[in-house]
Amino acid sequence: MYSLLQKILFQLPTEASHNLGMTGISLADTFCLSRLVAPKRVDHPVEVMGITFPNPVGLAAGLDKDAKHIDGLAALGFGFIEVGTVTPKPQPGNPQPRLFRLPEAKAIINRMGFNNLGVDHLVEQVKNAKFTGVLGINIGKNKDTPAEQAVDDYLICMRKVYPHASYITVNLSSPNTPGL
Repeated sequence: MYSLLQKILFQLPTEASHNLGMTGISLADTFCLSRLVAPKRVDHPVEVMGITFPNPVGLAAGLDKDAKHIDGLAALGFGFIEVGTVTPKPQPGNPQPRLFRLPEAKAIINRMGFNNLGVDHLVEQVKNAKFTGVLGINIGKNKDTPAEQAVDDYLICMRKVYPHASYITVNLSSPNTPGL
């Protein structure tokens, strides 16, 4: 099944494939189909900095920047999910194309540039999710915020996401974003 899906998705531009795949993950969860493709979550608790993770395999930030697919991703068995990077204000990120396949290496190069719908949108998505597991939220500064005011962006995001996050990651560096 994976080979067939991969062939279909690889016919589309990379970012369109990503968006379609994420929508598919959410739909699979909505219709209780995730268990057909995902193994049952492995329970192998790990405690780090006072947080107990159900297992050590988690999902890093970047895949679900706007927290639109938390429940679908949770159904895949991750021990934790990290959403974002989110910025105070919405921003488009880098110009397309910005996501590149390297099929021979089974890899992807991501030069998205913190594209997201803003922290207020992300918080609403988190509030609407049913997921009760370990949730990390990755925060960053807007591209047009001067470096000397970056701390203000981080504080805006931190204050807004704090009540909803198990932990917060402060994203200080994006090699493909000028000034970060």
